[in-house]
Amino acid sequence: MYYLWNILSLLVGAAAIWYAVQLFKQIMQKDAGDERMQKIARAVQEGGRAFLHAEYRWLAVFVGVVFVALCLGPNNGKDQFLGWKTAIAFVLGATASAGAGYFGMHCATRAAVRTTQAAKSSLGAALDVAFKSGTVMGMTVVGVGLVGITLLMMLYRQDGVEFVNYVLGFSFGASSIALFARVGGGIYTKAADVGGDLVGKVEAGIPEDDPRNPAVIADNVGDNVGDVAGMGADLFESYVGAILSTAIIGFTLVPVTLTGDDAATMQTNLVLYPIVLSAIGVVASFFGTFRVKADDETRLSAALFGGLIAASAFLILGGALVTLVMQPTPAHGAGAYGHWSVYFAMVIGLVVGVVIGKVTEYYTSEKMAPAQTIAQQSQTGAATNIIYGLATGMASTWIPTVLLALAIWGCSELAGIYGICVAAVGMLSTLGISLGVDAYGPVADNAGGLAEMSHQPPEVRKRTDSLDATGNTTAAIGKGFAIGSAALTALALFAAYKVAAKVDLSLDNPLVVMGLLVGAMLPFLFSSMAMKAVGKAANAMVEEVRRQFREIKGLKDGTGGEADYARCVSISTEGALREMVVPGLLAVVAPLLMGMFFGKAAVGGLLAGSTASGVMMALFMANAGGAWDNAKKYIEAGHLGGKGSDTHKAAVTGDTVGDPFKDTAGPSINILMKLMTIAALIALPLFRS
Repeated sequence: MYYLWNILSLLVGAAAIWYAVQLFKQIMQKDAGDERMQKIARAVQEGGRAFLHAEYRWLAVFVGVVFVALCLGPNNGKDQFLGWKTAIAFVLGATASAGAGYFGMHCATRAAVRTTQAAKSSLGAALDVAFKSGTVMGMTVVGVGLVGITLLMMLYRQDGVEFVNYVLGFSFGASSIALFARVGGGIYTKAADVGGDLVGKVEAGIPEDDPRNPAVIADNVGDNVGDVAGMGADLFESYVGAILSTAIIGFTLVPVTLTGDDAATMQTNLVLYPIVLSAIGVVASFFGTFRVKADDETRLSAALFGGLIAASAFLILGGALVTLVMQPTPAHGAGAYGHWSVYFAMVIGLVVGVVIGKVTEYYTSEKMAPAQTIAQQSQTGAATNIIYGLATGMASTWIPTVLLALAIWGCSELAGIYGICVAAVGMLSTLGISLGVDAYGPVADNAGGLAEMSHQPPEVRKRTDSLDATGNTTAAIGKGFAIGSAALTALALFAAYKVAAKVDLSLDNPLVVMGLLVGAMLPFLFSSMAMKAVGKAANAMVEEVRRQFREIKGLKDGTGGEADYARCVSISTEGALREMVVPGLLAVVAPLLMGMFFGKAAVGGLLAGSTASGVMMALFMANAGGAWDNAKKYIEAGHLGGKGSDTHKAAVTGDTVGDPFKDTAGPSINILMKLMTIAALIALPLFRS
């Protein structure tokens, strides 16, 4: 049965990749518009491709160094994580993460111009193209993740050896690429966005996405490398991390009452249950995508959310069938938890993920009170806008935190630590559609920019603006979902560390408390590095845009010269690659140093502290940034003075503060929490007792 379950999951993963390729072919068959539209689109495509090629060259060196280190690491051949098998899995994970992100961005940069062209006919046609592009990203991530895990599970299986430990290298590789992709892409996009907004909107008073702004192409490129490739890599590593941590825990939780073949069968079921559950989630996501249709802008959000609900309902039914067949019963003292308890833990994770997304929508949507209140505060200047935005971000942490805490308690009561791990899998099982809903946003944003730059009729821009406004909300929901899933995944990985380390982590141990304090500090230090990186790159962008407005005759008033877009793309690329290195290395170096100098208990405290403060920081920054962004859009819709007013300028300033919050530092903390734990697990043999 072991190989049968793996083969079935492998086939589902392969089908997801096939479906993503078919959707990409359908998108490419759509009309790409006139020559001017295609010229602008090519500039964005070339900029995105150039950045990812440069970034991946840097990352190839990092992957090579880590591969050698893993191969040379000590290994006792039985229950450790180092060795050549882990090293190969690491390279495969890194390659899979980079490949999925690249293909998603490749599709998105080509779908945007076709979305703009489709908007000439109807809103529904434009939604169809943009959402299909997002679905390509979602299905690629789950398909590649599932194929990679199942192949390694089949290749590495050995009787009497904790082979699942070696497969964790796949998650380590995915996490490593994800952190650099998130940080690098975030720095790129926000340097261009902040620089373009401060000089274009505030100083020059020209509209967003105006072709006169030299930073406009770099901004559009940034949407793709940050919010498509970066987000895809982020959730890819959450997806594989949740599955593998559950498998590692399940391997050790065979009830003591079982012996012989019964024990072997139960171990197989506990290890493979999260994989099979994820395969059911892929099928559920596939059916959910067919529910996403709308011809009325008032139905856009409902259509996207309806697809997610349909997929969730299918997973609940399919998960019940899988639970009935596999009957996973993890050990509980001298007995075992019931298999339906495990199932309900999965349902809790799934439901909490959806609810956290809706809570995030409340705090960030321009249709809700928090963002509108920030807009009202902008009437008295940028300072009051920023004060209220910070307060909104802080307040937004309490509901998701309470939900996560209750979910952890409930799942623990139902099925112990295995229940918590399964909840993380449940939350991420419908990633095929939830990531599709999220990745649709940057495509819609780019489509609006193309409409503006190519001077399309007003009704086209109106339709793309409707898609973009909904995309901003879905992006904010996606960030909330990513944070919630990261919290549960990090906790699942932490549980795997505790089991593997066999160490006491009680608070009366001073080493644990020391690690706890240092760990709680790290997300703040990491965020500072990321924010400063955006500031440095944005400063260079501001100076370049000012220089072009000053030196290129007729550019600012639209009567003459053409902007040098390539120079701004180059500034963003150089700044992102230069500044991403130190924050990226922090996640790997911190647990290594703590473990080698102070031991396993100190590392346990470090991981607990970074998870607790990291979740708060990520929620605060993502929601504050989203609220600032949509407060600005609320004003731009014609409220409180509209575009060009002093209120609008104050809101733009707040939005520029929120940009690195929500698109650089905040989402990168998700990966920081998980990568630190995976690095600690992999390097466990190097730590002092």
